[in-house]
Amino acid sequence: MISVTELRSGTKVEMDGSLWETVDYMHQKIGRGGAKVVAKFRSLESGSIVDRTFNATEKLQDIFVEGRKMQFLYKDGDEFIFMDMETFDQAGLPMNLAGDAAKFLKENLEVEVQFYKDKPLKITLPNQVTLKITQTDPGLKGDTVSSSGKPATLETGATITVPLFVGQDEEVRVDTRTGTYLGRA
Repeated sequence: MISVTELRSGTKVEMDGSLWETVDYMHQKIGRGGAKVVAKFRSLESGSIVDRTFNATEKLQDIFVEGRKMQFLYKDGDEFIFMDMETFDQAGLPMNLAGDAAKFLKENLEVEVQFYKDKPLKITLPNQVTLKITQTDPGLKGDTVSSSGKPATLETGATITVPLFVGQDEEVRVDTRTGTYLGRA
């Protein structure tokens, strides 16, 4: 059990029979009243977000989430299939739990999958990945790095903005946290 005053971004707790990750929190001290903690939580099972207010004396059940290095194998219906890099066991993660990470999942990509009691909850991608551009408008001669860009569709189906000089079938590095172009591979 942890006190609600110990909540930090990323703290994982069990609340109301579900698993939650703290997104944001704020301690409030009101004149004569007791202190309160206002926190925003994201469901580890559905991805929904809720706001909750607690008295400073309340406690929550913290949970231990285990991270395992896994390799993305393929998409099967509405699940992503991963393989444990040490035991070669396979696990399926529902697509809705992958969130924005799904845009940059490429076969054979190594990721960290977080588990609670052997149930996959969430994936964490490397900060940058190398992906091939499958469709973009052709660049013009003389185009150099500038503030303008053009849309490009990646092999995973995600669309990012790239500089004008980057062409189709080139490999580029993409920041998975922001979805921005980092450079040619």
